Amino acid sequence: MPLRPVLPALLLLGAAASAAEPAATRTVYRCLRDGSVSLASAPEPGSRCTAITYDANAAKLPDLWRLPGAQRGQLYQRQQDGRTVYSTRKLPGSTPVLAFSIPAPPGAKAHVGLGQLGPPRLDVFRAEFQAASRLTGVDESWLRAIAHVESGFDATAVSPKGAQGVMQLMPDTAAAWQVTDPFNANQSIQAGARELRQLSLAYDGELARVAAAYNAGAGTVAKYGGMPPYAETQQYVANVLELDESYRAALARKPRAPQRRR
Repeated sequence: MPLRPVLPALLLLGAAASAAEPAATRTVYRCLRDGSVSLASAPEPGSRCTAITYDANAAKLPDLWRLPGAQRGQLYQRQQDGRTVYSTRKLPGSTPVLAFSIPAPPGAKAHVGLGQLGPPRLDVFRAEFQAASRLTGVDESWLRAIAHVESGFDATAVSPKGAQGVMQLMPDTAAAWQVTDPFNANQSIQAGARELRQLSLAYDGELARVAAAYNAGAGTVAKYGGMPPYAETQQYVANVLELDESYRAALARKPRAPQRRR
């Protein structure tokens, strides 16, 4: 189901919740359950819900989520007390209506990457990736998947966020790993591998969190206790995980160099 802006979902929630209210007002219920927040057109069973009433004619919707950062999710509908209600939480009997997404806030590090999904490329920077993998213990498939999504293996790439080179190092990351030329492919790949190794140790090898932290920053992952709700980061992680599998398969098929006879 394609992602859509969050506005239609919130308007649908407000309209459904406010059928008996004056046309100038709308009410949405902000519901808390198991540490997560949802929005609903009626109080959710099993959740602690607070009604938020707002001006339907206001030029800007109020902050209904009351959470930092972007939001991404699915709007569901179900029958409750003989009427159709809507919620961003999947409850028993729910059916999906539409998916919604709010992009990462301005200034966030999150990005979808400059590279495009496609077949594995084992022809670029062979020696550099192999050496970085041996030195850091990070799988070559993982390094290549990150580089594929980050830059498409373009050593001269510069992102709108200011990231540079094959591994799209931010200036502070490059400085931390003593990179003197972020556009030098070997330096970029070595630094990217060291950064990924450090993140892998921090997250016990959980690749989704490693990729999310590489994309949006470890601080952002810590703030949300896991995957950030940024649409860019979630798409980035999905792409990297898919490519990692492709590279693992491609590297497994790669013929070994013939051994010399003694």
